[in-house]
Amino acid sequence: MKQLCIAMVGLPGRGKSTVCSKLAEGLEQEGLRVRIFNNGDLRRSLLGKDSACPEFYDPANSTGRFQREKIMLMNLEAARRFFIDGGQVAILDATNVSRPRRALLERKLVEYPILFVECINNDPDLLEAGIQRKTKLPEFNGLSAEEAVRSFRRRIQYYEQIYAPLSDEYNLVKLDSLNNRILGERIHDVPYYNSIRDILVSDWVRSLFLARHGESFFNVEERIGGDSGLTEKGRAQARALAEHFRDTEIPYVFTSPRCRSAQTVEPLRRLKPETAVISLPELDEIDVGVCDSMRYVDIRRAMPREFMKRAKDKYHYIYPGGEGYVTLKERVDHGLKKALFLSGNLPGVLIVGHQAVNRMILSLFLFRRTEDVPYIYIPQNQYFRIVSTQREKLFKLVRFMPEA
Repeated sequence: MKQLCIAMVGLPGRGKSTVCSKLAEGLEQEGLRVRIFNNGDLRRSLLGKDSACPEFYDPANSTGRFQREKIMLMNLEAARRFFIDGGQVAILDATNVSRPRRALLERKLVEYPILFVECINNDPDLLEAGIQRKTKLPEFNGLSAEEAVRSFRRRIQYYEQIYAPLSDEYNLVKLDSLNNRILGERIHDVPYYNSIRDILVSDWVRSLFLARHGESFFNVEERIGGDSGLTEKGRAQARALAEHFRDTEIPYVFTSPRCRSAQTVEPLRRLKPETAVISLPELDEIDVGVCDSMRYVDIRRAMPREFMKRAKDKYHYIYPGGEGYVTLKERVDHGLKKALFLSGNLPGVLIVGHQAVNRMILSLFLFRRTEDVPYIYIPQNQYFRIVSTQREKLFKLVRFMPEA
């Protein structure tokens, strides 16, 4: 029986646990016995708030260093027992940022091949949001939000003092954990590596709900752009959306900075106060430039040449001083990746976007010619449920409110 240890590497907040979960799920679907051994979970269960202080992670703190190493050895022993009991893939979820720590792993598990997977992500917005998410852990209870952020930043700084990227390890993968892109690899007879590599580079969506904001005043007036609020019908759609998801776990909701997107989420926020609501600028509606707040009939009358150019090729047309579908693609793709990264790619994540934005997201999952993308149907009383993993593809349009 082939057995393998996968050891994660990377600073806090770089997506290691999300990658672990993805690897475990994918390999289990291959019929393998897989288990994750998380140093942080063990540390919190044993030490609780005693390990929340940033000085616990100071390399010069011999007591903290001894306790962290003891926790690591406990998880290694648990992984060894897992192998003895017939386990096939043990995933060590920890920072493992120093070469001495990784060398110790190799010595302690010398009879098993080890694959080091380093998660790299230096996007400042994601790191900031990731820190905010980490400070919601129980170990920071009793601290103000500002104190928790300062504490966790200090913890990262201590890890940075000893951080040595993968370089000389026998088996290694360096992974851009936001874009699921392998930046470098060195592999020598790693069991199951074909499956592992495919999982690492795949964009996994466990269960994404994609909705459009409710009807706005500009929708009724057939105006584009702007930042108008919801009509009474739009507010009713927002309430119906919240009621539809009453018994569904929604850990994260992502909106655009626009008023109509935030107002659509408000009833759900009140119904589920534990849900994290995050506004992402990448999910903002297409910038229509000088045409902002205009109706298409007004554009046709005042700017006939622009109107005809858009009618001829809607996908590649760019509004003067604004954007087009063709330029929107990269921004929206990055926004979707940020949403999945920040949510840990948990099932039940909801995005409340806009017509053009949602069309671009859907185009990643629908087989549509580019010229047809600007015409994808985006109703305001229905949402899309999307699942896309190695073994499951689901695309479903769900009605949550009858059309008036």
